[in-house]
Amino acid sequence: MSNTETRPTETVCGADADGPPPPGIEVLTPREVPLGGPRAMRVRRTLPQRARTLIGAWCFADHYGPDDITESGGMRVPPHPHTGLQTVSWLFSGEIEHRDSLGSHAYVRPGELNLMTGGQGISHSEVSTRSTRILHGAQLWVALPEEHRDTARDFRHHVPTPVALDGGEARVFLGTLAGDTSPVRTFTPLLGAEITLDPDSRVTLDVDPGFEHGALVDTGDVLLAGTPLEPAELGYAPPGRTALTLANRANVPARLLLLGGPPFEEEIVMWWNFIGRSHDDIVRAREDWTTGTRFGEVHGYEGAPLPAPELPNTPLKPRGRVR
Repeated sequence: MSNTETRPTETVCGADADGPPPPGIEVLTPREVPLGGPRAMRVRRTLPQRARTLIGAWCFADHYGPDDITESGGMRVPPHPHTGLQTVSWLFSGEIEHRDSLGSHAYVRPGELNLMTGGQGISHSEVSTRSTRILHGAQLWVALPEEHRDTARDFRHHVPTPVALDGGEARVFLGTLAGDTSPVRTFTPLLGAEITLDPDSRVTLDVDPGFEHGALVDTGDVLLAGTPLEPAELGYAPPGRTALTLANRANVPARLLLLGGPPFEEEIVMWWNFIGRSHDDIVRAREDWTTGTRFGEVHGYEGAPLPAPELPNTPLKPRGRVR
């Protein structure tokens, strides 16, 4: 998925109905941005923000829909490049056709993981299919660590088996949770799971205390460790917790994505669809995309590739995690 807007926003702290939230819980509020161009469907972006760039190695989170594509036109993102990252596609409804310069031709469907490794450079297109009426899902990015950021391009598909919880259900697409482990390789330890909460339920999950976690709410009246989260908000919990409690206060099911990983200590420069370590890294990536080198070609997409925007007049500065 293409990043068409880079302006960060602020972190807002949430409050419980009975008083202030537990120490360390933050609520990141989303901002709306266009996907693939000013006339395209709009998405809600919670990462990155001015006050928080990363949660583990998770560096980008877009949440979109439910979107009636007969009205919006749906998703049509032309071929565009990525470098220094992995893309994680996850749908709640609808279907997206994926093509990339590795030669992959696949479909993103609800409950199925598509993970693409950009590494040194890859390009891909994303188009909602004709059979789709309602498009609803999330697009996430993972920053690759320095030793692996130029790794070979790759594409993986995985269908996690639902895991029953006492009060809900989990689909673990990356990492380990609730006794289930995804077989999909990542380059830093990560957690990625869809959690469904039953009506009026409370679920406590054992988690790695070395991880920081983010709960991105899709639907429902959710509490993360006692802190209320509205749909499309992302609750952040710092390292140190051995368990996370999620509660659904509504009389209908709730759904969220739980993300996590150990703090990513490296500073990164993230601009448009590139992740580097310096301004010069980004300049080179942009030049390579403009001149048609490094990223390869996407075959089967009808239309021109997405042009790179102009670089800002001031040098891009590295940013790291908030301590």
